[in-house]
Amino acid sequence: MQLGVSGLNAKATLGPAETVRLARLAEDLGYASWWAGDHVVLPSPRVPDSPMEPTDPILDPLVHLAFVAAVTERVELGTGIVILPQRHPLVLAKQAASLDVLSGGRLLLGVGAGYLEPELRALGVAMAERGRRTDEYLDAMTALWTDPAPAYQGEFVAFHDVDAHPRPSRPRIVVGGHSPAAFRRAVSRGHGWFGNGGLADLPRHLAGLRRAAEEVDRPARLGRLEISYLPLDPVEVDARAAERYAALGVDRLVVYPLPLEDPAEVARFLERHATLRW
Repeated sequence: MQLGVSGLNAKATLGPAETVRLARLAEDLGYASWWAGDHVVLPSPRVPDSPMEPTDPILDPLVHLAFVAAVTERVELGTGIVILPQRHPLVLAKQAASLDVLSGGRLLLGVGAGYLEPELRALGVAMAERGRRTDEYLDAMTALWTDPAPAYQGEFVAFHDVDAHPRPSRPRIVVGGHSPAAFRRAVSRGHGWFGNGGLADLPRHLAGLRRAAEEVDRPARLGRLEISYLPLDPVEVDARAAERYAALGVDRLVVYPLPLEDPAEVARFLERHATLRW
């Protein structure tokens, strides 16, 4: 099981000096992946489902990861997650391919359907459409990246007689979410699944993925479904918990050093968790 860190494109850790210091520290400590969250806009005033105050700063994940790519050499760069129906799939495909090429193939493009209705509405996406859009956008991006003559016809996106280069060196999609639809999407379209919650939640999520694997086909090109998991309860992960995550089959354990108010404390958090061994 590898160790990753998430969320440092927000709040007190988003500045250039802090990003350079923490990204290089994480890589030196042996963290294998660095994940950036996504909110284009936030509800104002805050609604119960919103994870942040509307005044909390958060950088665009792809811009942030491009900066991190330039100051690191080995750490994988994950979006955890991009809210896919809010972004045009061909534009996102170009951005993701560009980042993958410039980083030497380190991108893990994590995507999800989103859940904050005010954010989706502000970007012109109906809540009822978000799942269908997500599936279509994934298929459209895959066609653009992999087909010799890319073309796609769907309800929300259509194109033909176009192409886009460079192609990503090895496009890897990670699908986030805990609904039956998200599990089916991960199995049928993702190289991996990204989830969050407590240790007690994970067996239920894994059971959902197993049920999905009985309902939808998995293309051979995707290989084994990789499991990335971000513990939220508790935020601190001790050695015993890490061993249990590993035993359950987690490939990437992604820690989240909340509340992101003091970069020095985040650095100490990274140092403490880097000592975990399993």
